Amino acid sequence: MKKKVLGTLLSVAMVASMLVGCGGGETQTAAPAADAAPAATEEAPAADAEEAPAADAAEAPAATGGKKVGVAMPTQSSERWINDGANMKAQLEALGYEVDLQYAEDDVQAQVSQIENMIASGVNCLVIASIDSDALVNVEAQAKEAGIPIIAYDRLLMNTDAVSYYATFDNKGVGTAIGKYIEENAGLDPADPKTIEFFMGSPDDNNAHMLYAGLMEVLQPYLDNGALVCKSGRTSFDDTCILRWSQETAQQNCENYLTGFYADEDLDICATAFDGFAYGCKAALEGAGYTDENWPMITGQDAELMATKNIISGKQTMSIYKDTRLLAEKCVTMVQAVLEGAEPEINDTEQYDNGKIVVPSYLCTPVAVDQSNYEKIIVEGGYYTAEQLAE
Repeated sequence: MKKKVLGTLLSVAMVASMLVGCGGGETQTAAPAADAAPAATEEAPAADAEEAPAADAAEAPAATGGKKVGVAMPTQSSERWINDGANMKAQLEALGYEVDLQYAEDDVQAQVSQIENMIASGVNCLVIASIDSDALVNVEAQAKEAGIPIIAYDRLLMNTDAVSYYATFDNKGVGTAIGKYIEENAGLDPADPKTIEFFMGSPDDNNAHMLYAGLMEVLQPYLDNGALVCKSGRTSFDDTCILRWSQETAQQNCENYLTGFYADEDLDICATAFDGFAYGCKAALEGAGYTDENWPMITGQDAELMATKNIISGKQTMSIYKDTRLLAEKCVTMVQAVLEGAEPEINDTEQYDNGKIVVPSYLCTPVAVDQSNYEKIIVEGGYYTAEQLAE
């Protein structure tokens, strides 16, 4: 398949960021609803795509034909979704497209209404990061009937044949990377068992299921041979999943585990699927009196600014770095190809069966970061500055 690239329309800084690699969840702080692109925040990556130069005014309309793209994002309560939306909007506008960016604040019906309004307004393409994909089946059918192509963004749209492509991180690979980090760094030995508890993602998010599958492929043998012991007994996805990636629920679960199962023995590993869960576990552990002497390994995903600061301080062990700039760029090339009648670059035609079709996908590679490599991956990669991390 031939690749459509952004060429000189994106800055050298953006192109440089693509060399780092590319890799969901919601965080702890609620943000107000917005119908337009969110303002830049202190937590935005240092090399934010908002800095990309605008397309030449004389060339853009001819290149894009005045076409409009609707971008439906799930929430602004997570740093990563704010950055995803801002990066994509900037890159699409740099190509001369009009962009309607909407956040639904984890309200399923609000997202349905937003997409209906985008269809009614005459968008030429839809990019959707769903809250609950099953709730979008009917509105996706409306888009298909109207001839509007749909690109799923980092959350697979399930049970629909209206989706054309999928841009995401290798979600099973995220789970595998977390599992391998635990395997390689926790000293797993049946003669010296380590205790572990699991905090997995939302059951209505296909990514969460794939992450769990990758994680347990690595860790299940150690649960079987006794090197890992889960004293709560909660190891299945159904027992460990957390609806809407709620940090508060993760904290409550961790508090319950510590009270019910670890009064006389330390918890060694919090295997969490998201930085927000890591924050919840951190709060629960501090409340239970854990200190540097018995602080457990805590995993995460997204390498948020706060998570990276926690990694530096030793309060979180690792996270999965996911460069939202690169994921947005890959999605933008998909949009551009679809609107120009070309074929976008894809690298997976097998994994993402949504119940109706296997969706052609582009998968970015997740990267594990900890104290040993965050400076090289995150700071030198321009995602955060050393000054941001020192604040």
